[in-house]
Amino acid sequence: MRFEDIVEGAELPEFVFPVTASAIAVGAIATNDYETVHHDKAAAEASGVPNIFMNILTTNGLVQRFVGEWGGPGARIRKIKIKLGAPNFVGDTMRINGKVSRVNMDAGEVDVSVSGRNALGEHVGATVTLYFPERNAA
Repeated sequence: MRFEDIVEGAELPEFVFPVTASAIAVGAIATNDYETVHHDKAAAEASGVPNIFMNILTTNGLVQRFVGEWGGPGARIRKIKIKLGAPNFVGDTMRINGKVSRVNMDAGEVDVSVSGRNALGEHVGATVTLYFPERNAA
């Protein structure tokens, strides 16, 4: 991705993520989140939900992957504002979409508005600021 080619309003290609028990448990373990609701179905059910569910750090990683892969190797994530909504339960599919909401040519920055949805509604809403360092290299 060349910074100069990015325009406000551009839509990112959709990222489809199947929510599996393995993905949830591995994400929780990788982020040192050992809460039982992320790997033990009986414990999750005892807490009042139907199955294990994804933790925020795994969601954050998926948002970073989505925007980072679009931005390419020259892009750096400068800032993320993230808000969780409906849980990601086993067996669902999360569809992540994004749109360029701001381009700052002088600063070499791009804001991307992100929405990840599942069958229950919006799982994650985020704004990711990408920085393109080569844009500011002298």
